[in-house]
Amino acid sequence: MIDLSINLGKGLILDNPILTASGTFGYGDEIAEVVDVNCFGGIVTKSLSLEPRIGNPPPRIVETAAGMINSIGLANIGLDAFLKEKVPYLRELKSRVFVNIAARSEEEFCDVIKVLDREKWIAGYEINVSCPNVKEGGIAFGTNPNVLRRLTRKLRESTDRFLIIKLSPNVTDIARMAEIVQECNADAVSMINTLYGAAIDIQTRKPKINTVIGGLSGPAIKPVALAHIIKARKVIDIPIIGIGGISAGADVIEFMLAGATAVQLGTVNFFNPGAIYEILDFIEHYMDQHRLKSLNEIIGQAQV
Repeated sequence: MIDLSINLGKGLILDNPILTASGTFGYGDEIAEVVDVNCFGGIVTKSLSLEPRIGNPPPRIVETAAGMINSIGLANIGLDAFLKEKVPYLRELKSRVFVNIAARSEEEFCDVIKVLDREKWIAGYEINVSCPNVKEGGIAFGTNPNVLRRLTRKLRESTDRFLIIKLSPNVTDIARMAEIVQECNADAVSMINTLYGAAIDIQTRKPKINTVIGGLSGPAIKPVALAHIIKARKVIDIPIIGIGGISAGADVIEFMLAGATAVQLGTVNFFNPGAIYEILDFIEHYMDQHRLKSLNEIIGQAQV
């Protein structure tokens, strides 16, 4: 039997290294008729805030060459609706569930965690300090080293659950940000969030999204994501969860060789929601071909 399981630490084992990326998979129930959600090692929910958020006005998604730009603005149903409407489905999943949390203040992050910590089935939290298309919160927490340090410390004091900090590539030195997260005892980093991106309609001469600048994702950002992971892996020991343009099994292997312990599928969920099946088949074939007993054998093994 080929073992696809991954140990993230703190006793947290995933059946396989594939997770969903926040904002591309809803809360899981929305896509359950299209793909078997339990095929994933983990589900990262759409961002959740204390109160509902309507997000940015449309248009807020545009397709680009090898990717897409979004400016959703962290629209979500809010904590109360999440507990009533989504928890009954999520807590029955075999896949481990990580709740992505977005907030306008440090206090809001901690308030949401305080409530969610009552739900014993939640595997952990992914903290969004890197959304590039909101006016309050988001990337403001992830671009200032001192702010990131203070927030991570507060979050660590607030919970014993598995704590992932989602880092932005829109900084001078992402490796230093990863170091700060590790110094403050977070359990992992996920990287990268979207890059700044824009698109203009040449006929109307107007931006194609309402906020003008949004977040670029998809295959176009894969080389950038790999470079950042290689940089971070050289200075931190905690797990890296790789994100950025992953759409095939070979991409997963490449990210793991670069230093990622697990990965998240994002934009691919929009154009090929069944990619998870193809990816798992490829990984099993790759492990058999290279006589690997465990995926842990390849993590960070690229000669870089």
